[in-house]
Amino acid sequence: MTFKDWIPTLQDLLASQPLGVLSTHGRAGPHASLVAFAASEDLRKILFATPRTTRKFTNLMWSVRAAFLVDNRSNTPADFHNATAATATGAVEEIPHHEKEAFLGPYILRHPHLVDFVHAPTCALMRLRVESYSVVRRFQEVVEIQVPR
Repeated sequence: MTFKDWIPTLQDLLASQPLGVLSTHGRAGPHASLVAFAASEDLRKILFATPRTTRKFTNLMWSVRAAFLVDNRSNTPADFHNATAATATGAVEEIPHHEKEAFLGPYILRHPHLVDFVHAPTCALMRLRVESYSVVRRFQEVVEIQVPR
């Protein structure tokens, strides 16, 4: 199956979850953070916001490579047969000031309660440029999907 074949599954998963886990790596080692996110319709970008004083931001300035996990588990035994998880990998960058307004709209639409947070001068709007997705379904079915450029 190709990336195009997986688009509906990935869109449904990413649209159903408001939070994901961002994994970064810095001088002190690996770090995972729960973050609110918005995915672009074409699934090539994942947006999140963070204060510039956080470990995740510091790590991303040290190494732009990151992984972002989203899953739909219910924390019940049924998850072993029903849950789906997708890990997006790629490079993260701060969205430049001149592009920020274009990306804020979709993020705020998804998270209107974070409007003050994302407009704070200390907050950075970040973009993960997705290179691939690793999808796990039914506990052991794993598929690696390259995102075409």
